[in-house]
Amino acid sequence: MNTTIPIQLPTTVFSALRKTPDEFVREMRIAAAIKWYELGEISQGKAAEIAGLTRSEFISALSRYRVDFIQYYESELVEEMEDVD
Repeated sequence: MNTTIPIQLPTTVFSALRKTPDEFVREMRIAAAIKWYELGEISQGKAAEIAGLTRSEFISALSRYRVDFIQYYESELVEEMEDVD
C-alpha cells in the first residue's frame, strides 16, 4: 500500500534544476533516502525501498552522491578493531 503526500513547491524549482516535476520527485526520494541512510536512521534495504530503487541501483546512487555504501559508527569500528587481536 502506498500513501500520497502532496507537497507544494514553486514552479521555478523545476526549471532551476532542469527537471520535470516527475524527475524532481524521483530525485527527491533518492536524495532523502540517501541522507537518512547516511545518518544511520534507516537500513540500506529500507532506503532502497523509499528511493524506489533496487538495492543495486541504490548502491550506485550512493556512489553518485559520494556516500559510502557501508556505514560504520565509531563505536562499531572500535568494537571490530578490538576483535582483530
